[in-house]
Amino acid sequence: MKIRISWPAGHLTATLDDTPTAAALIAALPLQATAHTWGEEVYFDTGLTPALEAGARQVVAPGTVAFWTEGNALALPYGPTPISRGWGFPQTEFGGECRLASPCNVLGRVDGDPRALATVRDGDVIHVERA
Repeated sequence: MKIRISWPAGHLTATLDDTPTAAALIAALPLQATAHTWGEEVYFDTGLTPALEAGARQVVAPGTVAFWTEGNALALPYGPTPISRGWGFPQTEFGGECRLASPCNVLGRVDGDPRALATVRDGDVIHVERA
């Protein structure tokens, strides 16, 4: 399953795995939301309320498509967040990880370079649709 995520300064596609939360997201598309940024993560409310799945993780790779069940939000990390080890410092062996606010359901991965998300600004309108 592929989705397209777009905002005023850009867009990207992502490939979703076959998970209950990914299926719920696909069924809810298209959707529009207001972007929020937290360090090098973009997240936005989806209106969905899935349960935390087995295999949920708090530390993920840049470009992971995750669902933050505590915030009913899609979370798209592309670099460190304020709670990442090494936040505010150059990438070292001690940190620079993508640490989400709490464990999240992993839905898939951004196709291509997730750093495109750096052009999303807090308050931007985000559109998500099937690709």
